[in-house]
Amino acid sequence: MVLLNFKGNDDDFTQLLARMSLEKVILITKKNMMSSRRGFLKSGALAVFGISTGVVPAFIARAAGTLKLVGPYKKNRILVCIFQRGAMDGLMAVSPFTDEYFKAARPGLYMSAAKDSRSSPIIDLDGRFGLHPGMRSFEPLFRNKQLAVVHGIGSPNNSRSHFDAQDYMESGTPFDKGTNSGWLNRASGLLGHDGSPFRAVSLTNSMPRSFYGYNPSIAISNLQDFAIQMKANPLAANITAKSFEELYDQASSGLIKETGKETFDAVKMLDKLDTKNYQPASGAVYPVTPLGNSLRQLAQLIKMDIGLEIGFAESGGWDTHYNQGTEMGTFGKNALDLSNCITAFWTDLSAYQDELTVMTMTEFGRTVKQNGSGGTDHGRASCNFILGTDVRGGIVHGSVKSLAVENLEDGRDLAVTTDFRAVFNEVADRHLKIGNEAILFPGWDGKKIGVMR
Repeated sequence: MVLLNFKGNDDDFTQLLARMSLEKVILITKKNMMSSRRGFLKSGALAVFGISTGVVPAFIARAAGTLKLVGPYKKNRILVCIFQRGAMDGLMAVSPFTDEYFKAARPGLYMSAAKDSRSSPIIDLDGRFGLHPGMRSFEPLFRNKQLAVVHGIGSPNNSRSHFDAQDYMESGTPFDKGTNSGWLNRASGLLGHDGSPFRAVSLTNSMPRSFYGYNPSIAISNLQDFAIQMKANPLAANITAKSFEELYDQASSGLIKETGKETFDAVKMLDKLDTKNYQPASGAVYPVTPLGNSLRQLAQLIKMDIGLEIGFAESGGWDTHYNQGTEMGTFGKNALDLSNCITAFWTDLSAYQDELTVMTMTEFGRTVKQNGSGGTDHGRASCNFILGTDVRGGIVHGSVKSLAVENLEDGRDLAVTTDFRAVFNEVADRHLKIGNEAILFPGWDGKKIGVMR
């Protein structure tokens, strides 16, 4: 499936579909945005989805071959964001294990730091907070002061709806559902220089809300299957001597050409990419999971030096209402995957670490008290991880009070003491050198927390 932006009217849209006979082509006008909960791209962005055919059609490759290949880009600073969808239990990821109120609230989920505990103990970070044993690969990064934790982070909007909370966080406007753009798309537009077709890339099945907006971005589900599927297309069978651009000219005079050229540039770059035989750097072992595959492909794009500056990936399964478990439960498996994937990514990009920052995010946290199903329900604050050489690592930043009931939000949740915009803005400002929070996070005038150098 391919999503392209154009400025034509509804007649253009209908005409294009009829004449191209593509199985799945969705074009979005400025006037009529087609949208689903997270599935469609807003104006100005391009999404190319991999499918099972595994090859770039020859006529597209020939068309792309007529274009001038964009030359190698200098190393730019790179920000990679990972959204943990489902709301990660920050109190289990980084536990205040010395808090007696916390221990009493979670008789079946509490994990000790004692060496003689039956299961693997949590990893004592600073005498108060402990890292879940599934995240043990994070420990060396924390000790080396490359990894920081921000605890008590969340949205000032107290919605406990997954969709609404994700939308608010990705748009960067927690009290405005009408925002058309995502904060990462706005960040891309504030970088202050011309970018490549691969400036902003999401390795996801659909365009994330963070990338909605007027600045070009690409979503690719799988580089190995990068293709545009044509099914029973009589027009395609007779275009041996014609280019893909000419096909567009035939289809609709209302189509803009900029998006087409961007598509062709991207096709040509990826057509030269040997994804199948990619070998990560020594010591980098990616889990064979959706997140591992996404980060592995982002690493490959970064190593191509084709101008990637903002990357995006997703980690799912964090909605732990039932059977959350301790070391090896649902949470533990997700924690192991997250930390091992990020550690492999960091190791693979050892030559790029001075230019790279990785940041996780999640829509909200979980209740302090466990529920009757061995899990935790929708809460408020969580924690996030920030990895980089310009991070003030080795510290659990933020403010987390004792978990006595009187300190909890609504008497049940870890209170939000750090607005997510304070952290996202600081990372973008210090790492990407973006100094315009009025555009990046409109309506926010808070202070940075000192997580970046």
